[in-house]
Amino acid sequence: MTLALTYFEELYAAEPDPWSFETRWYEHRKHALSVAALPRQKYERALELACANGRLTELLAPRCGDLLAVDAIAAPVQRARERLARFTQVRVEQRQLPQQWPEGKFDLIVVSELLYYFDEDELARVLTLLGASLEPEGTLLAVHWRRVVPEYPLAGDAVHDSLRAQAGLGLLAHHEEEDFLLDVLVKYDGPNRPPSVAMALRVPGAEGSP
Repeated sequence: MTLALTYFEELYAAEPDPWSFETRWYEHRKHALSVAALPRQKYERALELACANGRLTELLAPRCGDLLAVDAIAAPVQRARERLARFTQVRVEQRQLPQQWPEGKFDLIVVSELLYYFDEDELARVLTLLGASLEPEGTLLAVHWRRVVPEYPLAGDAVHDSLRAQAGLGLLAHHEEEDFLLDVLVKYDGPNRPPSVAMALRVPGAEGSP
């Protein structure tokens, strides 16, 4: 079954930063890699799901003209709002997913450490919503822990297998470590994978074979 909200409410009641986003170098490095993997310098309208205390959001904000960050739990939403108050283009909202899915289209959607909390049926619903919310040629960034956590309904590898199998999403970049997976996917209707960053930017010589 999908993890209940009470699981996360109890975590935050016991510890304001339960995953040590503020202090752990592992998380700082992962967030830096996540932002560095984005193929565009700027995005017009972005969505971050499960933003927690907003540390990754803070790194995304300078790259986005408009950024909506959401989380289901009140405590981290308030912390994220305080952290991000200086960014006038950022909104932080409390929303339960997938029931309160944001409306509209986005050219960037970031899903970091979220999808393994859903069961298979609800994950299928979320993947459909992700595809529908992404603009043509939009970027989907997904990052997930690979180690086994007994409480989680799904594993990170299974989540990324499902993401990469989605019709209309082409894999642009893949980063794999023992601890986590990072995939950059693009909504792309062509028969082949999306063009590389150099090809998309028309860098001289990019048409040649790698």
